Amino acid sequence: MSGLRSSQVAAAAGVNPQTLRYYERRGLLAEPDRTLGGHRLYPAEAVTVLRVIKAAQGLGFTLDEVADLLDAGQHRHGRHPDTGLRVRAQTKLAEVEAKIADLQVIAGTLRAAVDAGCDDLVACAGQPCCPIPFATIAVRGVPDAETR
Repeated sequence: MSGLRSSQVAAAAGVNPQTLRYYERRGLLAEPDRTLGGHRLYPAEAVTVLRVIKAAQGLGFTLDEVADLLDAGQHRHGRHPDTGLRVRAQTKLAEVEAKIADLQVIAGTLRAAVDAGCDDLVACAGQPCCPIPFATIAVRGVPDAETR
């Protein structure tokens, strides 16, 4: 039997052996052959699969999404056009761009709070010039115990 042992695959892919076993349990990696002594022997392409998984995670894909992508890649002959990498990458790109837009709004608000010299969140929220979006909530007031 030939192949790479768990520690070799993990080291080559830059993950720890527990991650390797976790991915195997999740079905992201095929169950490897075993030696007579019970040691796992992975094919060399397992290193590539692990690197692909880590790269996809770095791009924002969840492990479930990575599993779907890997599965779609293995079943190319009968797959639907909406299950491939291109469509999923477009969807992920739209999600990332929406997050970036949200973060830009947050950054602008925080920048305005810094520029306004806000030092006390509650005190600032009570001022009409407060740039924090929930300032209008503080101005409306809190209902008293009788109206709750």
